[in-house]
Amino acid sequence: MGDISAERRRIVQSPPPELVAEAAANPGGSVAVIDPDLIGDPNGYVPGEAVQGVWRVGGDGKLTGEFVENPNYGPPKDDFSKFTSSEHWLDWLGEQPAVAVRDSIAEILDEQVSGAVLEWMKVLDVPRYLTGGRPQPDDESRMVVTRAGLALPFALSVTSPGRRREILQGVFSWVAVKLDQPGDRKDQVWLDLRVDLDWAETELRNRIYLVGQTPASGTT
Repeated sequence: MGDISAERRRIVQSPPPELVAEAAANPGGSVAVIDPDLIGDPNGYVPGEAVQGVWRVGGDGKLTGEFVENPNYGPPKDDFSKFTSSEHWLDWLGEQPAVAVRDSIAEILDEQVSGAVLEWMKVLDVPRYLTGGRPQPDDESRMVVTRAGLALPFALSVTSPGRRREILQGVFSWVAVKLDQPGDRKDQVWLDLRVDLDWAETELRNRIYLVGQTPASGTT
């Protein structure tokens, strides 16, 4: 801790040019200090835990000398809250939907690069969902679910033998069909990098009919 304090004193006394420039560009705000060991591309996604803290900047665009530590600084952790807090029907993913999604993505990464390890994953926005089915024969007001799909925006960190850590962003999509016929159920997943959620939702509306042969009578 003493070393950190001494380093901060040195920065206040003789701030590096890049910090001075950042401060000048953010008068009245703050400049974040990011741990480079916890990220991939410094211009890419930065998990909140990778921010060590922030330097306060005065209205004149100069450092005030005050450093505010981030209490959550440390190794990034999974965050599926935007997914698991959804009230959408997720039973088709099993008892632990977040685990099912994480395991599927980890498998895809390992298939791409043998030995790849998914370090952490964060769901960046509320996923988009599609559910299709047909009316129950004895009660047309109720639906028998025959197919379901989701498009889930993510950021994740992956390491693999002999390679640098990579932080990837994109959308993970999963479609399952013939949910009313467990023995014939078919699933397919996609990991689309550097795409936005609106694009993925449009693709999901096509993909939900590409898996399997029998189209659902309706989607919502």
